[in-house]
Amino acid sequence: MTSGYDVETVKQALPYIESWIELQRDLTRTPGVQVAIRIGDELVCSRAFGFADERAGQPLRTDHLFRIASHSKTFTATSVMQLVERSKLRLDDRIDSWVPELSDSQVGGVTIRELLGHQGGVIRDGKDTDFWQLMRPFPDRAELIKLCRDHGRVYAPNEHYKYSNVGFSLVGLAIEVASGQSYHDYVGEHIIEPLGLKDTGPEYDPARKADYAAGHSALLSGRDERLAIGHIDTAGMAAATGFYSTAADLTRYGAAHFFGAEELISDGSKRLMQRMESSISSHGKDQGRYGLGIDLTKIGDREWIGHGGGYPGHITRTNIDPVGGAVVAVLTNCLGGPAASLAEGIIKLLDLAEAAPAESKLAKGIDPSRYTGRFANLWGVTDIAVLGGRLVGLSGGSLNPTEDWDELAVVDDDTLALAPEAGGGPVGERVEVLERDAEHHPQLIRYGGGLCWPVETFKARRAEQIARVG
Repeated sequence: MTSGYDVETVKQALPYIESWIELQRDLTRTPGVQVAIRIGDELVCSRAFGFADERAGQPLRTDHLFRIASHSKTFTATSVMQLVERSKLRLDDRIDSWVPELSDSQVGGVTIRELLGHQGGVIRDGKDTDFWQLMRPFPDRAELIKLCRDHGRVYAPNEHYKYSNVGFSLVGLAIEVASGQSYHDYVGEHIIEPLGLKDTGPEYDPARKADYAAGHSALLSGRDERLAIGHIDTAGMAAATGFYSTAADLTRYGAAHFFGAEELISDGSKRLMQRMESSISSHGKDQGRYGLGIDLTKIGDREWIGHGGGYPGHITRTNIDPVGGAVVAVLTNCLGGPAASLAEGIIKLLDLAEAAPAESKLAKGIDPSRYTGRFANLWGVTDIAVLGGRLVGLSGGSLNPTEDWDELAVVDDDTLALAPEAGGGPVGERVEVLERDAEHHPQLIRYGGGLCWPVETFKARRAEQIARVG
């Protein structure tokens, strides 16, 4: 399929993107990050950074499994659309037509559509949610039914957007009745197997225990130690939060939601899933948009769909451009992991590369590595990188690296010029390479008037430099 991104442009940008991810992993003290990028039919990036288990020193691999939690909702919604296409159920069916134990409860009249769009007003996780703290098992079917009968309704249907894992768990029960299969068997036969997802499943698989990346605890203070966290079964809540996968598998699954892809559901069903059901706001601020089992967001000029996931020890995010044909998946193995910020940062860097002027400002015959690198001074990190065939200056230490960037043009072998435009930084000024190593890589530059060194060089001199004051 035709991609909105040029594959070669993406590949050229990858070395910088990967170095930025590794820097952010270090700055955020994230044990491990798994990343995959798919453009059209091609998996252009599948990388792992850091550790599967930090204390044990076990390196993270691209085939380590992550708990992707609420990504499960996209699988559940896709399953519903498949059953709708086969006339096995309808989006406007009441949930009690499939779960009759709820027929005389306050949630019995909530529809499948309302549950998929988080408009059912159903309690989020329950009255006792300490299974999220690993203090007790996740609820099974019987406990879910009792919870819904006793405490299920918080709002009237369509009164407010209210995110509900319990609601999606009920949809999972409806899928079982409508399909005549267990939820696990249904998604295995109708989603996982058709796509050849070898490292994806709807629930923790103890037979593959050694394949899972360990989770890690949140940082409660700047010097806190992250502790490794194991995995447990999500029982009756698998349809909401049980799945595991890898970043590479998630890009393959995400590509099945491109328009024109025919493996799972029709384009008509995709439009229903991706159509806005809820515009979410609270405290006077826009909090996003949601479709049916999938969220909707705009990054740059592109509309993306996808989902995030939060499981004890894992935070994950997948963004899909269903029109342009691109998927970015980022999986982190700690609570508080910056998966969403990293995924968005990757997209913004790709957008910056894609937006490069048709006529490169690199002089012919000039090797851009003569200028590129990661440099530091007392104020932090500055990167000079090649994106889209042009040199740019970036704040590499930021989770939003394109918020403030400089266009750089080659003046001569040792001089760059910042674009002559308005700005609060050193716009229009020069960047000078003052020293190089034997391979001609910069070892000392002057950027914005200030000296900058390769990061390790600056670390070695920083204490002495500061001590000169006072």
